[in-house]
Amino acid sequence: METLARPPYILFVCTGNTCRSPMAEALFRHALQVESAPLRDFSVRSAGLAAAAGQPASANAVRALKNVGIDLSSHHSQPVTPDLVTHARAVFAMTSQHLRALQQHFPHRPSMVNLMRDFLPENISREIPDPYGMGLAEYEACRDSMVEAIPSLLAVLRQQVASA
Repeated sequence: METLARPPYILFVCTGNTCRSPMAEALFRHALQVESAPLRDFSVRSAGLAAAAGQPASANAVRALKNVGIDLSSHHSQPVTPDLVTHARAVFAMTSQHLRALQQHFPHRPSMVNLMRDFLPENISREIPDPYGMGLAEYEACRDSMVEAIPSLLAVLRQQVASA
């Protein structure tokens, strides 16, 4: 049983919190809407290892999600903080570089810190490609690599909740 005053949350982390992690946050929040409790009660957040606070999501990130019916226009970036990492139920990074940075800078992290694509079959790339500064096609490919990972994340979280 969760004892935090706030609902448990999942944290997605990238570099600047304007492209990948906000897209992952919005996509995962959307996926949780059809889950049963307690998963549907989780909140979802995102942050960046080198993020400036208050930046909007990139225009192509907004477009890539709008094309699948998800509104990302109200997103504002935030930096990763020890509090965000420590209180997250799970933290998912976009790349192995992000994962190493989290492990180095936040030693008091939750037990579940992984790459977003860690739970896919072994022969599939673990990295979420960085579309920063590129065209809409690259943002859509990035989005699709996240969508591919979401069912495996949900399965892992279901198992984690069931064994708690």
